[in-house]
Amino acid sequence: MILELVDIRIQPDKQTEFDAAVQRGLEQVIAKAKGYKGHVINKCIETPERYVVQIYWETLENHTVDFRESPAFQEWRGIVGPFFAGPPAVEHFHQLSKSA
Repeated sequence: MILELVDIRIQPDKQTEFDAAVQRGLEQVIAKAKGYKGHVINKCIETPERYVVQIYWETLENHTVDFRESPAFQEWRGIVGPFFAGPPAVEHFHQLSKSA
C-alpha cells in the first residue's frame, strides 16, 4: 500500500468552506478511483489554513497514472483548487512499521 501525503495551504478565512469541499471531493471523486483504499483529513491547530491529507492507494500508479491522468483529477481540482493559497506539496510513502 502507498500513502500519498498532501500538504495544503488554503486562503485565509476559507476553512469552513474548504472543510466541506475537501470532504465532498474525497468522498465523491477520489473514493471512486481505481486503487483507492482510504483517507484521513488532518486540520492544523496552530496554522488554521494548513491541512495534511493522507490518501491510501493500492499502488503508486493508481495515483500517479490511473487517477491523475483521468477526468476525475480535474473534477477533484475543480472542487478544492479554488481554495488553495499555492500549489499543494505531494509526496508518496511506503510504510516501514506500524504500532497498534
